[in-house]
Amino acid sequence: MAFYVYKFGGTSVGSVERIKAVAEKVKAAHDAGHQIIVVVSAMSGETNRLIDLAKEMQVQPHERELDVLISTGEQVTVALLSMALHEIGCPARSFTGGQVKILTDSSYTKARIRKIDDTRIRKHLNQGEVVVVAGFQGMDEDENITTLGRGGSDTTAVALAAALHADECLIFTDVDGVYTTDPRIEPKARRLERITFEEMLEMASLGSKVLQIRSVEFAGKYNVALRVLSSFKEGCGTLITYEESTMESALVSGIAFNRDEAKLTITGVPDLPGVAYKILGPIAEANIEVDMIIQNIADDATTDFTFTVHRNDYQRAKAVLAQTCLDLGARAVTGDDTLVKVSIVGVGMRSHAGIASTMFKTLAEEGINIRMISTSEIKISVVVDEKHLEQAVQALHAAFHLDQVVATR
Repeated sequence: MAFYVYKFGGTSVGSVERIKAVAEKVKAAHDAGHQIIVVVSAMSGETNRLIDLAKEMQVQPHERELDVLISTGEQVTVALLSMALHEIGCPARSFTGGQVKILTDSSYTKARIRKIDDTRIRKHLNQGEVVVVAGFQGMDEDENITTLGRGGSDTTAVALAAALHADECLIFTDVDGVYTTDPRIEPKARRLERITFEEMLEMASLGSKVLQIRSVEFAGKYNVALRVLSSFKEGCGTLITYEESTMESALVSGIAFNRDEAKLTITGVPDLPGVAYKILGPIAEANIEVDMIIQNIADDATTDFTFTVHRNDYQRAKAVLAQTCLDLGARAVTGDDTLVKVSIVGVGMRSHAGIASTMFKTLAEEGINIRMISTSEIKISVVVDEKHLEQAVQALHAAFHLDQVVATR
């Protein structure tokens, strides 16, 4: 007998028919003798509908009350799924996040899990029931309802798997695993049998929408075996785990990209101690996140300072930087919000030289100009013009032979 946590996303429970199909899948596992916790999201589109309702009441909805409202989507789904399970003869019990005591901090709309009391869940599992838990939600120490941010049901599932020492956490979604890149961009993209937590974390942070970043962080921290697979067709999906001797020996595991890049440059800044803080301090105070940073020193004791932000923050960041330009007596502010970031990711890059040169050579042969570069131990990212996105992804996918299954170590 094994113990699994299943998580079903919004598209997987998007209709009565799909909820019934989920119930059949869960019952089959339960009938095989396994203990099952099921975590579900709201039905697809429901959270957006509730947010729209809130905005009809307030342009900026009160965050505590917004959490009370949007958490109801998951409450509907757990009740319907439990009913569906009862209907086909499978004992089940539904719970909200608060009822199973998923304790969070009080950061409404983006709360973080502090502790889980597993007593109630274990009681019902030991009674032979399937436990159905509302994802995305918890409760703070003052018993206020909180939510975990978009995609938070993934984090609920991983946290429950960690707290109750499940054998595996299975994330059922509308894709059948993690691919070498987006198949809509590169038809030759290949589903990976395995990927490391580190690689998945990089790919999630770089724009892959398969899993919420926090859920991957949580799984890595507590060593929860995590599997991504499809609700709609059979298959083994992709296992996300620590690097093992059986892991694929590919130098590069995947190519991620982010369409939401924007670049800002302030030129002619006096090259003095603390200038980076004077530029980025006001950006941080405006609650704008900075990604890549480049600083160039000129012969005339000035510096040009370039950084990227999310495209949605571009105009606000540009206005802040324009004031900084005046305050510092710099020359000018320029920007570009028609850029994308393309990244190659792979743990194999740690022990192999020449990966960067292959990437740069490939892009050069395609006539693609690189605007910015950043690297980490298992990632190389470049910023290029938006019009070159598909060309860059397809060329790099071919250059690193990602359409081919490699031999294991």
